[in-house]
Amino acid sequence: MNYKLSDELTWRGFVNQTTYSDISELDKEAITFYWGVDPSAPSMTIGNLAAAMMVKHFMRAGHNMVLLVGGATGMIGDPDGKATERDLKTVEEVETNKQGIVGQYKNLFTDAEFKIVDNFDWFKDVHYLDFLRDVGKHVPLRQMLGRDFVQSRLGEGGAGISYAEFSYVLIQGYDFVHLNKEHGVTLQVCGADQWGNSIAGVDLVRRMNGNEAHVWSTPLVINKATGKKFGKTEEGAVWLDEHLTTVFSFYQFWLNLDDEGVEDYIKIYTLLEHSEIESIMTEFRANPGNRIAQKRLAQEVTAIVHGADKTNQVMRITDALFGNTQFTDLSNDEKELLANEFPNVALSDDLPQILVDAQLASSKTEARNFLAQGAIHINDEKVIDTTVIPDGINLIKRGKNKFAILRK
Repeated sequence: MNYKLSDELTWRGFVNQTTYSDISELDKEAITFYWGVDPSAPSMTIGNLAAAMMVKHFMRAGHNMVLLVGGATGMIGDPDGKATERDLKTVEEVETNKQGIVGQYKNLFTDAEFKIVDNFDWFKDVHYLDFLRDVGKHVPLRQMLGRDFVQSRLGEGGAGISYAEFSYVLIQGYDFVHLNKEHGVTLQVCGADQWGNSIAGVDLVRRMNGNEAHVWSTPLVINKATGKKFGKTEEGAVWLDEHLTTVFSFYQFWLNLDDEGVEDYIKIYTLLEHSEIESIMTEFRANPGNRIAQKRLAQEVTAIVHGADKTNQVMRITDALFGNTQFTDLSNDEKELLANEFPNVALSDDLPQILVDAQLASSKTEARNFLAQGAIHINDEKVIDTTVIPDGINLIKRGKNKFAILRK
């Protein structure tokens, strides 16, 4: 069933702050909108992915996207929400980050055409005096000083703020002016943390171009179980780049999500139809222990980011880890993928020492106790005196969820 964009965004939880007095404006003629990305890292995180999924709905509704990669703004760094000055990136770092991020967005938005622009292209030849006269003259200082992050940085106990970071909002605001004039952009889509910068852009478009412009921001996704920003783990951010967060770890993150927020996450992070999500949640509520919602969410998101083939691989690996299939049934490539996730040890005659080296026991005495209790399995078989270890990659398991790789 096809839904109006305003209804779709509301149902999925993508309604936050906006300059539209009536969000049904989104259901009318096609809008050209832009979404800016900050090349402060070589990869997006799942926090960025939430906004990307929202953008997908805009594009599916027939609106036209301009993806702005901030080559110029990335040289300064967005100060919003930061307690101290950012460390400046080198030109080379910004370029590397831009390439990585653009590649990820091309992968995510394969089902629609969109334009990619870089604000470095129009800022590299701008002269300082011209910028002050043509842009700075239109920006009230009171507006800039009133920003919450500026007040916190300048207030008692604040770390202060440099002229460069203070001026960041002018640069981003002018992006909107340029895109409005050159590409007919009338809407900026942004994260919740970009509302202040985006409103400044709307005002600048009105003052400089005499045009009406709007902002639509996506809400910050909150982990209901912790009350903290979603996507942060003890190990740090969950990245979309498999070299920073492996496909297996990415899949496991979604699989292990809390019950409380899983309905929100499956609406935000998948493109499943309403009826299918409602069916999944009905089954989940009847039997939360089967974790059907987390399993389907993990499958869908991993496929969106990493593709169906890698998703099927990690699903098979997960089944082998938790006893739904035999470890020995995995291919050599799948075993090697799994070997990258856990400690690797070489076979020796001292099995208790192997368990210590594999971080499955804190001492040889504890290791012997585990063995005596039948708590150690190799390739799904309980270890006994006559256990034969085959050549190649073997899985050692202690209990239900402690693993290591034994190589022979």
